[in-house]
This record gives sequence, C-alpha cells and structure tokens, in this order.
Amino acid sequence: MRMKWSKKISSFILCMMLIVAMAFTTTGCNGAAAKEEPSKAGAEAETKDPAEASVLGEGNTVFTVSVVDKEGVETDFEIHTDKETVGEALLDLGLIEGEEGDYGLYVKTVNGITADYDKDGVYWAFYINGEYASTGVDATPITEGEQYSFKVE
Repeated sequence: MRMKWSKKISSFILCMMLIVAMAFTTTGCNGAAAKEEPSKAGAEAETKDPAEASVLGEGNTVFTVSVVDKEGVETDFEIHTDKETVGEALLDLGLIEGEEGDYGLYVKTVNGITADYDKDGVYWAFYINGEYASTGVDATPITEGEQYSFKVE
C-alpha cells in the first residue's frame, strides 16, 4: 500500500514540475515576442519629417532617397538634379559608387558605406516605393513623387 502511495506522490510531483516548466517556457517566449513586436511596429509606423532629409544637388527635378545601413539606421536625402536616371544623379553627387557589370552598375558603396557581396556576403538592394526594383539604378528613370531606397541585405 505504501508503495502505491509513493508512486502516486512521485507522479503528482513530476506532473507539477512539467506544468511549471511549460508555463515558464511559454511565458518566456511570449514575453520576448511581445516586447519586440511593438518596437518594430512603432518604427515602421513612425513617419519621417521631410525637413530632416539632407538636400543634395541643384536642378529642376526633385526626388528622395533613403539609405538603410546594416544596423537599420536610415538616412534620408532630397536630391535636386537635371539628370535623366536615378543612377546618373546619385553618381554625379557622389552618393553611390560601384562597378560596371554585365547587368549595369553594381552598387558597392552608398553614402560612404561599402557592402560587397564577394567580401561580406551582403549587398545594396535597390527599392522603388518599397518594392524591390526590377531595373538597375542606372536604368531607372527619375519619376518625381517616387521613393527610392537602398538597403543592405
């Protein structure tokens, strides 16, 4: 009789320990996710003041470019130019540098920050209005009102 009672107590204690361990595990996971999500949502929802953008160049055509580095720091530029393509304007102002390749300009440096896939495994991705661009920066005509950006990926 005593043996049965001992097994029941042992089983009960083991079950309670498992329940506590599962509670800690699920609480720990939910707490970390809950802490990260609002900050991401807040960062995405945050609107930038256009007055904070650095103004570069001279010309009749105006467009904006944002640069997001490896750490996620975003820098905005308001570009004034008379050039025809985004690449021409940014090269002329020294905001981007790169090499000519089979598919056009391979941008390696943006705003003084180099991302070289051959060395680091990261590259500068070019976006138009938040969408991955289907044309290279040197083949993209400037369209006023569109938002151009470079992000390290």
